[in-house]
Amino acid sequence: MAVFRFSGAWCPAALLGLLLAGCTSAPDFTPKPRGYNRIDLPAHAYQQLAPGHPYTFEYSRYAKVLRDSSYLAQPHWINVYYPQLKASVQLTYADLKGNPQRYTRLLEDARKLTSKHEIKASAIDEKVLETPFGMRVAVFELQGEVPSQFQFYTTDSTRHFFRGALYFRTATANDSLAPVIEYVKQDVVHLLNTLQYR
Repeated sequence: MAVFRFSGAWCPAALLGLLLAGCTSAPDFTPKPRGYNRIDLPAHAYQQLAPGHPYTFEYSRYAKVLRDSSYLAQPHWINVYYPQLKASVQLTYADLKGNPQRYTRLLEDARKLTSKHEIKASAIDEKVLETPFGMRVAVFELQGEVPSQFQFYTTDSTRHFFRGALYFRTATANDSLAPVIEYVKQDVVHLLNTLQYR
């Protein structure tokens, strides 16, 4: 305990004043609920994919179509990239050429690529949807801290095999990204609903 002296004598009044000042009640404190960054998302608007691919669809006006630059990329592999959201929908395409073995291999690859996320996924919901053009699409919604939250493939089993996966290039937790994930998923559903082969 500190001792205070005033002109060589004890000063009990000063000591008592310090003790009383230290004993005042703490201000009321209420913890704030967990918050997330505010994300302003524009209204959905779409444009047609430029010619040059064996498929066509409508994609977001706020995205850019970029050629896939990976060393495995094939001619009609593209990325629908959202610069402001740091999101990318990676799209791959294969011509099956009527080869049943090629179809089986691509189908297995699509399922393996989704199942790789099982380690981190808290759930994987699989649905089969039908587009307005009569295509059946297998859709996988992944929950938890996974790098890809939405994947899909569609095929006619004889000629076309089209696959996609949504990725974010950010370390932000998926619960914070939830509004952005839902926004891009809506764009992907629109892409699938307008997908046609040339």
